[in-house]
Amino acid sequence: MQGTWKDFLQTFGRIGLMSFGGPTAQIAVMHKILVEEKQWLSDSVFTHALSFCMVLPGPEAMQLATYAGWRLRAERGGLLAGLLFVLPGAVVMLLLSALYAVYGGVVWVDAIFFGIKAAVLAIVIQALSRLAKRALRSLWHYIIAVLSFIGIFFFTLPFPALIACAALVGFLTEPAPVQSPASSSSHATLSERSVSLRQTAGRALVWGSVWVAPLLGMMMALGDQHLLVRLGLFFMQLALVTFGGAYAVLAYMAQDVVSLHGWLDAGEMMTGLGLAETTPGPLILVTEYVGFLAAFKQGGVGAGLMGAGIALWMTFAPCFLWIFTGGPYLEWIIARPRLKGALAAITAAVVGVIFNLSVWFAVHVFFDQVETIKISVVTLLRPDLGTLNQGVVVIALVSAVLLIGRAWSMGAVLAVASLLGLGWRILL
Repeated sequence: MQGTWKDFLQTFGRIGLMSFGGPTAQIAVMHKILVEEKQWLSDSVFTHALSFCMVLPGPEAMQLATYAGWRLRAERGGLLAGLLFVLPGAVVMLLLSALYAVYGGVVWVDAIFFGIKAAVLAIVIQALSRLAKRALRSLWHYIIAVLSFIGIFFFTLPFPALIACAALVGFLTEPAPVQSPASSSSHATLSERSVSLRQTAGRALVWGSVWVAPLLGMMMALGDQHLLVRLGLFFMQLALVTFGGAYAVLAYMAQDVVSLHGWLDAGEMMTGLGLAETTPGPLILVTEYVGFLAAFKQGGVGAGLMGAGIALWMTFAPCFLWIFTGGPYLEWIIARPRLKGALAAITAAVVGVIFNLSVWFAVHVFFDQVETIKISVVTLLRPDLGTLNQGVVVIALVSAVLLIGRAWSMGAVLAVASLLGLGWRILL
């Protein structure tokens, strides 16, 4: 049962405020609240929606929140759910970006959020365990998950290629049922009721216009060589071509921002990534930091605010376009066994991808220095064992006991972890 609009807004606002730790932890927060606590979505609907969002370009957690809101309260609900997921973190990131730009550092933020990184590891482990139990339903699914992990972790294969292969395997291995005329008719009725090409085209026109209109206005007013316009074009391209979730987007963006455009140096980029990891909201909010800092260097705080705004708009507005035009097709897809099989295989591949992200995150949080080495076509992470951060290990274990062993709420665990992290830094 759905609650009132007040309950809806409070729930998605809580999700936005608790969405620390990247997409894996954010998906775990949404599942715990929307499926387990509120029971507004069934487990199968949530899982299928996750698979659907993983094949879209851009931040999958933001798209999942938008889909959940759309599913519950149509486009108005999707818009509000998406905004509530992004805005709390966007406000925090903007303040921290301004502090960094003006004062040259955010040491106190590192002290406050030191423990949160450790707690996120426990959240990620819990999320991965729950997703694996739901998604891995056959031997093929286990094989797909393992091969996806190997492909992306050791061989850095492109995520779209992994998803395409998984979908093909799922489609071919799912037996096509023998349908009676009655079942075919019911499927046709479902298709007609759920999917209207005319409505889809209308939504695409409206939300596509909403997305590109500010950039077109800036181009006409400022010219196509102005920094704000170039930032907008860059983040538009980013929204279109980056698949595979936040970490794929961040890898692509960091290289181009530092090496190709020279808007930030490597140290500034790493600071932005650190802030994104330890503040609420999607990791891709680092685009706001990049937009602010790049424009601030050229025109001060006012320009920085405009740079942050265009980065946010071009990054997140297309999420509404993808969900509002593609969301109605999800039920049509899962009503067909072979397409449903392809979607289930994609979910299995996502388990492998999230396990890859979990290992990557754990290594970089536990160790202060990690080297990436290549041996022929194989990529390996080699942490410096002497840089093991004992404080992170201790806080991660405490967080795991409280979250998994004691079933504490995520907010309580994050609060305890942040206090432990602050205390550890003070003592040292």
